[in-house]
Amino acid sequence: MSSDKIKSVEKEGSFLDTELRPSKWDEYIGQKAIKDNLKILLRAAEERGSHPEHILFYGPPGLGKTTLAHLIAKETGRQMRVTSGPAIEKVGDLASVLTNLSAGDILFIDEIHRLNKVIEEILYPAMESGTLDIIIGKGPSARTIQLELPPFTLLAATTRVAAVSSPLRSRFSGGVHRLEFYTEKEIEEIVRRSAKILGVEMKKGAEAAIAKRARFTPRTANYFLKRARDYAQVEKRAFDEKTVEEAIEMLGVDAVGLNSSDRKLLETLADKFGGGPVGLGTLAAAMSEEEATIEEFNEPYLLQLGFVERTPRGRVLSANGYNHIGRKVPANLQKKLL
Repeated sequence: MSSDKIKSVEKEGSFLDTELRPSKWDEYIGQKAIKDNLKILLRAAEERGSHPEHILFYGPPGLGKTTLAHLIAKETGRQMRVTSGPAIEKVGDLASVLTNLSAGDILFIDEIHRLNKVIEEILYPAMESGTLDIIIGKGPSARTIQLELPPFTLLAATTRVAAVSSPLRSRFSGGVHRLEFYTEKEIEEIVRRSAKILGVEMKKGAEAAIAKRARFTPRTANYFLKRARDYAQVEKRAFDEKTVEEAIEMLGVDAVGLNSSDRKLLETLADKFGGGPVGLGTLAAAMSEEEATIEEFNEPYLLQLGFVERTPRGRVLSANGYNHIGRKVPANLQKKLL
């Protein structure tokens, strides 16, 4: 392979996801209510000649929280600094980030729920009054100095809004916005746009085959698109519905988007616990999995499909869940089978 081709491949591998990210409001598909609210907020701030208020986005991974932050920066023409909750380990780290901002800059903090409480408390006055209070020294000789910060906008994202403290949430005066799962039609639009950017010529039905398996999530849809493109290229196949199905099946994903971990959860509920109810901790132990992984990565989609139900007594396998894994549906659930 020539050096030019190697450079091209390296560039695609490093920046492909960025290339697929929408750069204008019109290119951002879905989340209409949030977009409409943000447009009003940004335009009002522009007309007043002020910086936009602080905004928090939350929702499952892959729905476009970071993309919205980048769009806001582009639409307002402001510079954006990016960091994350785990990266800010000490008060000095936060002070360094804040004091290096210029007037009107946007600071984006991903995974803000992972900020520790001490750093949160330093952030409160920075968000409210544009000041940074730093304690120098210890004991009786300790003193506080107050630094004036340039006006800035804090954009933050989290997958666990309940883990963000109430005092911090209340300081996002520009709004706390929940991103919803996408419809299959919206996912198809996103796939068509991404395929055009990748230079992939899709046959009829290919985008629908991806959308059915994408878990209502754009990031997953783009991942499947790229893997199906690779499969079609290597196998010298047309990029059609059958090629997509075969490529995604190789990844261990079935016709409705369940992976091996999802199916294991359904099978564990059916075979070990008679369909439930069973507590999350017991279910996690039986699967040799972490509770957080089940709650954050498996359950949201299974609940969306109606394969699993949450009850006061624990998780229960639904009639459709039994049916999907080929188990006999109990008589008491037969009426609920769709």
